[in-house]
Amino acid sequence: MKRRIHVIHGVNLDQLGKRDPEQYGTFTLSELEGTIKGFASELDFDVTCWQTNHEGEYCEQLHLARERADGLVLNPGAWTHYSYAIRDALEVSGLPAVEVHISEVDSREEWRRQSVIRDVCVGRVQGKGADGYREALEILRANLGE
Repeated sequence: MKRRIHVIHGVNLDQLGKRDPEQYGTFTLSELEGTIKGFASELDFDVTCWQTNHEGEYCEQLHLARERADGLVLNPGAWTHYSYAIRDALEVSGLPAVEVHISEVDSREEWRRQSVIRDVCVGRVQGKGADGYREALEILRANLGE
């Protein structure tokens, strides 16, 4: 049986392709999700992708993930830096998760360098664009014993 991975995109990720291409590239969210699904297929994962601009909905997805997934790939966007609600919901999920950022947040503004979810994730990938999602899936694969 294939492992189920839920990819949850956060605030403003629906603006990919329109937002600062030097930081985020020119691909759209739809194109990114197609790329992620290709990576997942190669790694024998069943993947679902979801995005919201509403923090409470993001938390709800983390609550529901316990029943729907074996692992998580998370890009909460700006919520990464301050949302303890998302951090708590991730802890409640009890699932291994990898934090992903398209841009290299550690070399950007000081406030972007803070991650309130880092210590409850099994890995972190940043600055690798869409390819970072492949690395995140590979980290989950290793963590899940694949």
